[in-house]
Amino acid sequence: MPAVGVESVELYGRLSVLLCPLTNIIPLIGAAQLSFVNPPVLKLDFTGGAGVGSLAAIDGVVKNTVLGIINSMLTLPNRYLIKLDPNSSYFDAFQYPLGVARITVEDASGFAEEAKGAAKKLFSKITRSAPDTFAKVDVGAEESWSTSVKNNKVKPSWNETHDFVVSDFEQCIKVGVEDQDVNGNDELGLGVTTVREILLAGGRKDLRLVHEGEQTEGRVSISCQFFQFENSSTSFSNSNHKGDGLLCGLATVLIASASGIKGQRDQLTPSVVVTWGSKHRFQTAVKTDAPGTDINNPSWDFSCRIPVTTDMVSESASAFKFTLMSGEKELGTVDVPLTEVQNAPDGILQSTFATGDGASIKASICIRGIAPATMEESTLPVRSK
Repeated sequence: MPAVGVESVELYGRLSVLLCPLTNIIPLIGAAQLSFVNPPVLKLDFTGGAGVGSLAAIDGVVKNTVLGIINSMLTLPNRYLIKLDPNSSYFDAFQYPLGVARITVEDASGFAEEAKGAAKKLFSKITRSAPDTFAKVDVGAEESWSTSVKNNKVKPSWNETHDFVVSDFEQCIKVGVEDQDVNGNDELGLGVTTVREILLAGGRKDLRLVHEGEQTEGRVSISCQFFQFENSSTSFSNSNHKGDGLLCGLATVLIASASGIKGQRDQLTPSVVVTWGSKHRFQTAVKTDAPGTDINNPSWDFSCRIPVTTDMVSESASAFKFTLMSGEKELGTVDVPLTEVQNAPDGILQSTFATGDGASIKASICIRGIAPATMEESTLPVRSK
């Protein structure tokens, strides 16, 4: 195939810039955080002698790859931190999410007439008039969630619910209705609203579906309830938060730096592993000796989030575990009991945790429950951009 090059790249999207003061007294800017409120739109123009079909395939692969990288770094809840002052505190600069949007996909309609009987079902499947429908929901760069599949339905009813962590009220809620197929799912239409719009509409909206840029007769109905984070443990045992896909809170772990790591500079490759129970494991970047890096006292400014479900905060709940590593070698570890975090002021435990042999990790653990929040505009928190 002839060589193909990229002639131009265009990126569209709303960019949020959060400026973090160095202190509350002196109005100096210590750090800035950049992010796209919603996944951006990428447009590529190619050069080369490939055919139209080849370019379409290349365009899709390249876009998905590039946007995947951008979203993992720059789309909420992910932010890119720029320290304008080396003395600025990562803990002070970090922006915690606002709350949880509990989204229920109710039903959809506006497709072809539903087939009756086996013969008609087969014919309708061939003619695409009776799809095997499911809904796929996206909020920002959060992990996608899909409903169950309703076979041979043009008026599918799901009434299935899932929780999404919200970082900005302008984040889009995208609901795509798709037809499951062994050869690849077919999109029947996409409905879009924002968290703010649906809350101000009373918590429910009928979204008109758009397909290939054209509005269709199809629609999908969704409802949304907003829960704000608060330093309360009552939600951890609340029966309303029990069920698949439902949260009772959120744990946020920040790793700022480590200090006192012993060893030869050219032999150290430090990182920190964060675990909570058997299912949640995160690791910072691995540092190497390089100009400007203090390998014995490295910094990461790393964050990870752990969605909390009711079964995770029982009396036998696991402790948070920090493990200081050098490559595959464990240098030291420290356990932080959940109760110690819950009893900390405002539910945030910030400390320098000793891991042994003179080394320590500067970290913060925040655990918050959720509580229903009003849907009136005057009470919805707004962050300055």
